[in-house]
Amino acid sequence: MTDAQPNPQANLSLDAPALNRRQLLGFSIAGPVLSLGVGLGTAAPSQAALLQVPGDITDIFDYGDLVFKVAFPTLPLIRLTVESTGRARLELPRLESGQGISTACAMMVAEDLDLPIAQVDVVSSDARPELLFNQQTGGSTSMRVFSFILPQLAAQARAKLMQAAAQQWGVHRSNLSTRQGMVIGSGGQTASYGSLSSAVQSVLPILGVHTKPASQYQVMGKPTRRVDALDIVTGKKKFTLDQDVPDAKPTMVRRPPTIRGTFKRILNEGVVRRMPGVIGIAVIPGGGTFVPNPPGVAVMAETFGQAWDAVRALEVEWGPGSIDQESDATIQQKLRQATVPFFLPPLFSTVVEAEFEWAAAAHAPLEVECAIADVRPNSAEVWAGLQSPIATQKAIAFDLNLPVHQVKVHVVPSGGAFGRRLFWDAVQQAIQVSRALGRPCKLMYHRTDDMRHTRLRPPQYHRARALIQMGQVVSYAHRVTLPRTDIRHGLGEMLTAAVASAPGELQQTIGNFAFEQTLFKTMVSSPYHLGLNSKILTPIAMELNTSSFRSVHIQPTRGVEEIMMDEIALRLRKDPVSFRLETLRHVRAKAVLQTVASQGQWGKSMPRGFAQGIGVHQESRSFTACLVEIDARDPKAPVVTKAVIAIDVGRVINPLGVEAQIQGGLMESIALVLTAGLHIERGLPLEGSYSQYHFPRMKAYPKNVQIIIVSSHEPVGGLGEVGMAATTGAIANAYARATGIKVRKFPLNNPVNFQLIPPGQLPAPPTR
Repeated sequence: MTDAQPNPQANLSLDAPALNRRQLLGFSIAGPVLSLGVGLGTAAPSQAALLQVPGDITDIFDYGDLVFKVAFPTLPLIRLTVESTGRARLELPRLESGQGISTACAMMVAEDLDLPIAQVDVVSSDARPELLFNQQTGGSTSMRVFSFILPQLAAQARAKLMQAAAQQWGVHRSNLSTRQGMVIGSGGQTASYGSLSSAVQSVLPILGVHTKPASQYQVMGKPTRRVDALDIVTGKKKFTLDQDVPDAKPTMVRRPPTIRGTFKRILNEGVVRRMPGVIGIAVIPGGGTFVPNPPGVAVMAETFGQAWDAVRALEVEWGPGSIDQESDATIQQKLRQATVPFFLPPLFSTVVEAEFEWAAAAHAPLEVECAIADVRPNSAEVWAGLQSPIATQKAIAFDLNLPVHQVKVHVVPSGGAFGRRLFWDAVQQAIQVSRALGRPCKLMYHRTDDMRHTRLRPPQYHRARALIQMGQVVSYAHRVTLPRTDIRHGLGEMLTAAVASAPGELQQTIGNFAFEQTLFKTMVSSPYHLGLNSKILTPIAMELNTSSFRSVHIQPTRGVEEIMMDEIALRLRKDPVSFRLETLRHVRAKAVLQTVASQGQWGKSMPRGFAQGIGVHQESRSFTACLVEIDARDPKAPVVTKAVIAIDVGRVINPLGVEAQIQGGLMESIALVLTAGLHIERGLPLEGSYSQYHFPRMKAYPKNVQIIIVSSHEPVGGLGEVGMAATTGAIANAYARATGIKVRKFPLNNPVNFQLIPPGQLPAPPTR
């Protein structure tokens, strides 16, 4: 990795309209957050080759750079151990939730230790407060951080083993291989990394050991199947509810009929306590550090079936929730009214303008929210899939009035996260139940609760306008308004979480506003030169249960921009691909677009009702383009039939991992554009199951998908969220070209064609 050299001539594209006092105050707080990132650690990777023409702030400094810089001071504390048996063990301080980071990290370690990947064990690290900002999973940052440190730690471990072996045998280090050193070490030599002193690091060049150049890679860059794939398909892999915690009893929760409804009283507690298998009933109290405890009445039983029956039998009187009077229409009306207006266009300008609505969306992971908690008088222990384990540990300590060192938080790989597990909602409930009932609690949400009462991607309203003068786009302005995205987890530790939560009496805290603006400014990046480019995010105070979602701001904002690019091209009477090539700012962006246009045969003749669509995206130092073909002969049931996607993520660690992430992004874009969204009605989402939330099945995935990894010598870029914006734009543009219908409301087809589960209730078990 090389140091960043900010381009002094880069022209930052700032928002032109004046800000109100609250926005100004928020930006004044967001500034120090960015300054914190710039001031710590080593510089970010060089991007001198990236800039072609003046761009925006993300060309110089983006969210990945922020995470890298604040994580840098504690990177040497990551634990990599080479055991006396010759196996390596990495304690991964990020959550493996299906994105394949365990495999990629194992590959990096294996490469510089000269080990087969099968001899590298990657386990989840417990919460370690000393890691500070270095234990939060999110923002497509994991590989950008680990590709810097893991090869160095592995090379240092290899050097230490060789040095120890040389001293033991009295031979010159050049005559030893790493594997020989490990065999010698079976007599008791073990190299454990972590914290290497500067003195030790300074002698490594003298030992003649460095990280491998790419030309010598034997593992990295080669297609590698996931290290945990066999365990997953055979049931050997253990997720949260598979943990063997003695005496942990199944627990489920009766929840209010509206979001954040308030508890009043139980009407039939005695009856439910006498039901088969019931161990106890616990009302979950209010409170909660940083974020409030999710409300509910918990039932612990001998089996989950018995807990489910008892929860369904409970009769509870509830008070009002936080948004009881709100529905989709009223929410969108408030968003529209809060949107920052455009200036009047100059005379003799051609205006291309549109408004867009995005429905709320569910994360919908396969694994519902769940946690195991064992709370005792002087200690607590927790098992859960967590993206912010340090903040979780400290919040639990505050809630239980315990010293932090007496709270153990075990991070368990999860079956999907997508940003929702940045918070610890299930843990909050489990610790309260365990404390109240005096025994370990194994808590699981029902799928209905997982849809209705966990965190969602907030609904959004977008307004975009391009001004054209003399055949040229002279400005592009974009307004995004949404209920505030809850970012009170901060950067995953107590300091920034406390800042993001303050002042606590406000629904839209000043701290949360500042963090959301920081994320928006450092993650949403336009690949085009469209004159004066202005993007303004306006979060409003509305107490929805929200969280980051894979591309919470990026996918809708950039998807809208890709739609606008097609409509601007139409107004200019230009081909959409040619127009993009004229306005793209980066060589890498042009390369991926040219690749998909060529491989996908852009512009070929297609039957009536069929069409092609195109989209381009840059994010997290990666570039991607997508061409899709759609069958929209029935506009109410369009089908994506083909996709050609090119992706440049810089240096590739695992090509199969890249392909898997891009395939997932394509499927999620198909969902969010065409069918999948929540209907909020009188304070509660209507959807309560996979059968009601219209996430498409595998039959909706195109049979013809070509993913092209474009070779690049740039440093490792982000990937997790990168695959959604270009595919979103391509699908929407293909639909518009096939039907002649301008796409304005997402998802396009999302009827309420199901029988509602009554609010506040769970459905009967399917076998009855």
